Amino acid sequence: MSKINLQIDEKKVEADRGMTLLEAAKTAGIWIPTLCHYEKLEPYGACRICIVEIGSGSSTKLVVSCLYPVEENLTVRTKSEKIDRIRKMILELLLAHAPDSFELDELAKEYGADKNRFDKETSFCIHCGLCVRYCAEVKKAHAVGFVDRGAKREISFVPEIASKECWKCKECFPLCPTSALQAAYVLTEALTSAVPSFKGEPEDP
Repeated sequence: MSKINLQIDEKKVEADRGMTLLEAAKTAGIWIPTLCHYEKLEPYGACRICIVEIGSGSSTKLVVSCLYPVEENLTVRTKSEKIDRIRKMILELLLAHAPDSFELDELAKEYGADKNRFDKETSFCIHCGLCVRYCAEVKKAHAVGFVDRGAKREISFVPEIASKECWKCKECFPLCPTSALQAAYVLTEALTSAVPSFKGEPEDP
C-alpha cells in the first residue's frame, strides 16, 4: 500500500493511502477527542468533536478528522484557539442533553466547557449513533434505531427483536457515552415483560 506524507501538529507523519486524518493522528500518537467514532464501525461524523484545521496561512478550513482522508503534504492542526472554542461550544450543547455523562464531563474539564451554559433539555442521548450502528453493522440484528427527527430524535429498541437478541448480547452498552442506552433498554425490557405480544406470545382472549 502506498504511503502519504503529511504534517500533523508540526510532526511529520507517514500514513497509508486511504486513511483518515483521525487514523493517521492515532498512528502518530496524537490524540483527537471523539464521541461517535469506533474502530469497528464505518465513520459517522455526527458529534463533530474531532474537527481539525487543515491548510496553512490564510487558506485554512475546518474538517471532521474521522471522515477526511489523508493528502500528500497536508498541514493539519488538531489544536488551536478556534478549534478549542468550537469543541467547547459543542460540549456545552451536548451537556444540556446529558449533564451527568462522565465522558462528557471529562472532556468539559479539558476544554473549560460550562455544563450549565444552556438550559437543560435532558434526553441523555447525544445522537452519536454508536448503539444503532454497532447493532446494524457488527451484530446485524437491527434491534435498536432512531425515531423522530431533529431535536426530537432519540434511540428506541425494537421490542420484538430486542426481547430475543439483546438480553444475551448487550455489547453496545459499553459504547454509550451517556446513560441513554441503558435507560432505553430497561424501559423496553419492562414493556416486553408487561406485554406478552412483544415476546411473540399470544395475548389472552
